[in-house]
Amino acid sequence: MKKTPTPEPSDTALFRSEFTDVKPIKQDKIPPQRLSSKHKSADLAKKLDRLNDVKQRNATFQFSDGFEGHFDSQQPLKYVQPGADSFEVKRLRRGEYPPDLILDLHGLNKEQAKLEIAALIYAAQKQHYHCVCIVHGIGSYVLKKNVPNWLIQHPSVKGFHQAPLEWGGQGAVLVLIDLPQVHSKY
Repeated sequence: MKKTPTPEPSDTALFRSEFTDVKPIKQDKIPPQRLSSKHKSADLAKKLDRLNDVKQRNATFQFSDGFEGHFDSQQPLKYVQPGADSFEVKRLRRGEYPPDLILDLHGLNKEQAKLEIAALIYAAQKQHYHCVCIVHGIGSYVLKKNVPNWLIQHPSVKGFHQAPLEWGGQGAVLVLIDLPQVHSKY
């Protein structure tokens, strides 16, 4: 005669039976110190200062707020550096040069924007990018008014033109960067 096997206890019951003598461990660790908002603000300010120092070292040009160029308010915003080819700026207007780098200045104040623009021009030259886009927005006109005045001051800016709609329209400018000539040994 065949014996019928006895049913095995369920897996859950078996698991619990194995751990009946286990006791929970009491946590003996010290919780991490929570910084007050005053400390958080100080730490954030230190990090921003370090970041601004790095950007300042990378940006080798200082813009003046006292310089103001003359732009015809009846025409789209444009500038051609004296001695530069004006046809290149026309090509910017037509959208023939897509920007290699785009800088969005939304949310930045004037000082931060100056640092970012100088760093952008430095990076464009270092990476051999001919065209960059600076999105300044319209907002309260602070950056919209100042960005062109800063760009005119930089010797590496060959020209700029108000961006076509696809790159920001009246809230952006496309900038032509004068790249340093690479001389060959041969």
